[in-house]
Amino acid sequence: MNTVSLPTLSTPNMGAVCWTEMVSHRGYLVRFAQRKLHDPMLAEDLVHDVFEAVMSGRAAFSGRSALRSWLTAILKNKLVDLIRDRARYHEMDADDDEALSLECDAARPDELAEHRERLAQTLGRIERLPEGLRDVMRWRVLHDEDTELVCERLAISQDSLFVRLHRARKQLLC
Repeated sequence: MNTVSLPTLSTPNMGAVCWTEMVSHRGYLVRFAQRKLHDPMLAEDLVHDVFEAVMSGRAAFSGRSALRSWLTAILKNKLVDLIRDRARYHEMDADDDEALSLECDAARPDELAEHRERLAQTLGRIERLPEGLRDVMRWRVLHDEDTELVCERLAISQDSLFVRLHRARKQLLC
């Protein structure tokens, strides 16, 4: 009678593990992983990783528990590693808009140059206003002086101040 010997996996620190015995637990391991992951393909990959760890000797069976328990423990550790990795990447990808908008709130150099140019144009236009309107814009708007102080300084009423501000702004917008 011809007998075919089945390969056994052994390392110096572990007992012999029969490949067919280990593969006989594959269905259970895949179902276990599917219940946790809800992804059949990923479950298959994890079970493959478990068998690969056993084959490469990274996992050593000491015989202190049942083979199924040992394989399940390896699978659980692989699941935890996978979930941790996903959580790390998920945090970064959670809000793609937020993650991509890590821009500084300060204006960019080109925006700053544009703002400076507009400010210079506006200040030039204020300087070209008639004297009464120019003085009102300087003191009330540019220097942010109180209404009473500006009225006192220019010897005008508040109504006159507001009329001049209105006229100055209207001329600046045209």
